Amino acid sequence: MTERTDALQRLRRANEAAVLGELRRSGALSRGELKERVGLSRTTLFAIVSDLLERKAVVEQQAPDPEQPRGRGRPALEISLNSRGAELIGIDLQRHRIHVVVANCAHEVVGRYSAPVPADSGAAERAAQAIRGVEELVRRENISLAPVQGIGLGLPGFVQNPASGDPRTMTPFAGHVAAELGRHFDAPVLTDNNSRLAALAEVTWGAARGFDNAVYLRWSEGVGGGLVVNGSLVHGAHGAAGEIGHTSCDPEGKPCHCGGRGCLEGLISVPALLAACADRGVTARDAAELVALAAGGQPDAADVVRTAALVAGRVLAALAAQVDPECIVVYGEPAALDGLVLTPIRQQLAALSLPSAPRTIEVRGSTLGGEAAALGGVALLLRTTGQDLEELLDRPAPGAPGTGSAR
Repeated sequence: MTERTDALQRLRRANEAAVLGELRRSGALSRGELKERVGLSRTTLFAIVSDLLERKAVVEQQAPDPEQPRGRGRPALEISLNSRGAELIGIDLQRHRIHVVVANCAHEVVGRYSAPVPADSGAAERAAQAIRGVEELVRRENISLAPVQGIGLGLPGFVQNPASGDPRTMTPFAGHVAAELGRHFDAPVLTDNNSRLAALAEVTWGAARGFDNAVYLRWSEGVGGGLVVNGSLVHGAHGAAGEIGHTSCDPEGKPCHCGGRGCLEGLISVPALLAACADRGVTARDAAELVALAAGGQPDAADVVRTAALVAGRVLAALAAQVDPECIVVYGEPAALDGLVLTPIRQQLAALSLPSAPRTIEVRGSTLGGEAAALGGVALLLRTTGQDLEELLDRPAPGAPGTGSAR
């Protein structure tokens, strides 16, 4: 009985995807036109359209052409995508910032929001910030918040269970934030580590699109990462998979907040690079100034960044020997320095690759930037609910010109 129910649900999702796809390609159509183009029975087509109307994924309006044939004296009605309707919400709740994206039933991003978050915010305040972020976005972009089908929430730290998280290992505020979001929007909330979600987004829409095996390196105030192997996110037994920043590069090195010593994060994070520059008498107040100095040819700043990239490259080469990726995506302020960062990483990968397994690993800068994890929340929802991504993968990345996405 369960197998039959699952099969019927898959068939309904496929039929719904066909209707949405035809509306996306052709624009507004009457029910009769939809029936002919999609090839569904009248009963099935009308049931799907009724459900989509109820969910506000599509809208119904009178045909604009006054010469349009009328049936039984009534004006012809057309169905079109509700470009301002939102069903899926992706949230990246970082320690210092929040990113929100909302997507409609056609998988188009219809709005995005970003704002700073006080680092000392407690659980209740962070939950309120996440809710305010969504509501501000809905108000500002005039979005019709349809019955929300799901919320994908990205969080820093360990998240063992991608469906609900593990309270023993999760970021302290995670459980409260997820519960409040679910209660407020009456929707299921899926949680995962934000770097992992960023990896998923890059594979789905970004720099690693088209690759089933990829490594994502997040290089900024902290250092993290995510692994996609054979098309799936890797979590590990305790939700710690992809914690590239806590690879020990020097067992006798400086203590790390994780409890280890000589971690990659302590060697190459932006604060570590700023401190290394200061030791050489070079003042850079933040990542932007560091990048500007290095890009401008300041020798000490350039050397500090290049040395850090070589260290990162060695760690990535060791990781590549284990997971055999096709592509490595680097995100963060230093990634803008292709010659000083991406090139040394490529060189280390080439020098340290297994001689018996010659391969070329693509090394690319992120194309989704700071909102990658929020987009990854949407991608997680699509995958978890079993929706077919094939058509989605044939479309431009969210926000690209011509997609109809919000500013």
